[in-house]
This record gives sequence, C-alpha cells and structure tokens, in this order.
Amino acid sequence: MKLPTPKVVLFDLDGTLVDTAPDLGHAANLIRAERGLPPLPLADYRPVASAGARGLLGKALGITMDDPEFPALRAQFLDRYRDNLTRESRLFDGMEALLAAIGARGARWGIVTNKPSALTGPLLDGLQLTARSAVSISADEVARAKPAPDALLHACERLAVAGHDCWYVGDDKRDITAGRAAGMHTIAADWGYLGADEPIDEWGADRIAESPQQIADWL
Repeated sequence: MKLPTPKVVLFDLDGTLVDTAPDLGHAANLIRAERGLPPLPLADYRPVASAGARGLLGKALGITMDDPEFPALRAQFLDRYRDNLTRESRLFDGMEALLAAIGARGARWGIVTNKPSALTGPLLDGLQLTARSAVSISADEVARAKPAPDALLHACERLAVAGHDCWYVGDDKRDITAGRAAGMHTIAADWGYLGADEPIDEWGADRIAESPQQIADWL
C-alpha cells in the first residue's frame, strides 16, 4: 500500500540520520584506555550505539546500570563523547539526497531522539544541520522518552501538524513503537545500528527501507 505523502518526515538521530557510532566508540575506547585496556573495534560498538551510554559502557567494560560505579562512569563517558561529537560523525550515505528530495516536494524534516539536548544541539550545530531542520526534540524535553510517543507528539505540536501527516524513520523497535503510538506512518531504517534482539521485519513498521534513497523514491 502506498504511503500518503507526508508534510513532515521525522528522523531518529543516532543510527538513522547520522552515523555517530565512530565517535561514540571512540569515547568508549577512551574510557577503556584510562583503565589500561586496549581499544575495541568499531564493529563491536556499532550494534549497541543506539542504546547510548548503557550499551556502550556495557560493551566497553561489561558493566550494567545496576552497578554502583555506573553513574560515575556514565558521566565520564559523556564528558569524553562531548569532546569528540563531530570527530567522525557524518550523515549516512544517501541522506543528503533524501533531505533535498523532502524539500523539493514541499515537505519539512526534523529530528526526534533519545539523545539528551546537551549533546543533540552541539552535534547538529557541528554538522550544520540546526538551521536546516524544522524541529529537534530530545528525550529530556518531554516526560517520557521513546518508546513512549511524547517526543513525537511534541514535535507535531511545534510544527502544527497531525501525526498522520508525518513519517517517522528509525533504526530501533522503540522508534517504530513510538511512531505508531503517535499515529505516524513508520519506516524502519535497515542501514542503522539495529541493536534490538527482535528482527526488523517484526517491529511492525509500515515499511522497511534498505537505504535513504528508497525513502526518497516513496515520497
């Protein structure tokens, strides 16, 4: 079934719009180096990158959120990451063309992420995306992070659009769950980090996109 033409296309940030895994992995390896441990390859970090500090520290040090050291390690990790936000992070291949295609069709695009705003803002500034995006909503701007729909609904309020006029693109099941709960048409990004245990075709997305170009073809 053809997706209705969107007024707004919203993207998850890490693993969907921007490939941030190299800088997240670098920050995790800095934490390892401070403990005399050798670096892990980026391939080890990529599947857990969408899980933030929890996933990256879990991979880097085998630590969980229940560990009493976790809060201090999380703060250290975020400090290292904040210092390296745009060291290697870039738009995914084909994403620039997709953003251009959205604009060419008279639609807008924006970002809804579980990343904290203290990191989201500087990252978007560093990649010169702030002025280009119609909206950017971070997890700490709403009561509940994804998979709750709060951030997506807040984006709709800011843009004065209804959920059914939006597409939401994400690389994790929580993105699809949140998008559906907000009444949006959902697209699973098969090029992302795909850290969920459940296969992508079981997330309940309206479409699965193998590349940003495929989404452009659906516009």
